[in-house]
Amino acid sequence: MSEEAESRLFVSPISKPLANDKLTKKLLKLVKKAASSKSVRKGVKETVKACRSKKLKGLVVIAADISPIDVLSHLPLLCEDRDIPYMFVPSREAIGGACATKRPTSCVYVENVEDSKYADKYEEAETLIRKKNPYL
Repeated sequence: MSEEAESRLFVSPISKPLANDKLTKKLLKLVKKAASSKSVRKGVKETVKACRSKKLKGLVVIAADISPIDVLSHLPLLCEDRDIPYMFVPSREAIGGACATKRPTSCVYVENVEDSKYADKYEEAETLIRKKNPYL
């Protein structure tokens, strides 16, 4: 069995809505562009701080293969309360790779910067997330 297939064996039961392969690629490209512009917040603590901030606008990408899931089970509720688009992707290794770190990352907050080089990708990702996420 390949390494990628093994990493997809575990997906948390609460990780809904889970992005399909096409949306996952788009979200990871967005995270990569935003990371090169220093516009991402990595990890649970920084993501929660960014979600609670009223100054920042953005979206959240959460890994679905986190165990125990209790570590970030509060994050979707926080995003719904603040009307922040969020989506689960299958792999935390993929999120860490997109952030240009060697460590797997459980969640990422991508800031919406109006005059950035990834603004069009951000708008597209936000509309796709809002369309596919029934909780928003």
